[in-house]
Amino acid sequence: MNALTALVTVTVTVAGLLGGDVGQDTLALDHHAERFAPGIASTRYSEIRLTLSPDGHTALWFSRDRPGGAGGYDIWVSRLQRGKWSVARPAPFNTPGRDFDPAFTADGRFVLFCSDRPGGLGGDDLYRVPVQALRFGVAENLGPAVNSPANEFAPMLAADGGTLLFSSDRAGGAGGHDLYVAQVDDGQLQPARPVAGAINTAAQEFDATFLGDGRTIVFARAQDFGSSRVEQFAARAFGDRYEPGMRLPAPVNDGASDSYGAMLDWSRPGTLTYSARRGDGASLDLYRVRYRRPLSLSIPGPPVRR
Repeated sequence: MNALTALVTVTVTVAGLLGGDVGQDTLALDHHAERFAPGIASTRYSEIRLTLSPDGHTALWFSRDRPGGAGGYDIWVSRLQRGKWSVARPAPFNTPGRDFDPAFTADGRFVLFCSDRPGGLGGDDLYRVPVQALRFGVAENLGPAVNSPANEFAPMLAADGGTLLFSSDRAGGAGGHDLYVAQVDDGQLQPARPVAGAINTAAQEFDATFLGDGRTIVFARAQDFGSSRVEQFAARAFGDRYEPGMRLPAPVNDGASDSYGAMLDWSRPGTLTYSARRGDGASLDLYRVRYRRPLSLSIPGPPVRR
């Protein structure tokens, strides 16, 4: 099978920037997704939102039901040693509460995550913890520019360090959870605002990641938490506004079970991680899949306004 037939292509048709012109933006996914570290990370428990350090030697994810952690939701760590992933252990910055949605920054200096630990602004807040060699430092709340009395999920810092992407169910959004961005100016987070355009709806939009181009967003959408299937979508910005997004094909979505927790793999360019229940999996497992965006099919546009 050659490279062209080995890719499943989804085409997103959108209105252009001028005069109603129409262009096509194509995201291609490899037909096969790799289940990550079976028995170590992908187990009979629910394992969600895999993030890898830029050198590919440290993997973090969270589980909401894996025993052995400090609380009900815990972040887990595994190290690549002599080509094999080590036995997973709870991250040292877990608390007895909820700690989840880890995300390395592109330079590997920090891990962003969510927690409802004491001292926050509300429900689940956004935090960061510094990374020094194989050690994690002290967790720091990201503050009121991005956190609210409501819940914030799935922080992800763009590769250039200039935009923080996350979701929140705070008042004033389009529905339940909506996607938000906060710019970083001179190292300081600016007040968050909803992602512009039609990407936020009356449904739940959450668990988002930028792709390597720094513009395309892959995210999860569900009509309602707990009662409807969760699927993943891709949306691209035109000017400073995002389209509603197009449902991704297999292997990310299979039309039968939940799929969410996407994150850009910093250790493998052109690779996306996500969580899904597939095949013989007893619960949510972790996956990696290659994606491709042919440059010849990209529609140029100004960067998202800061």
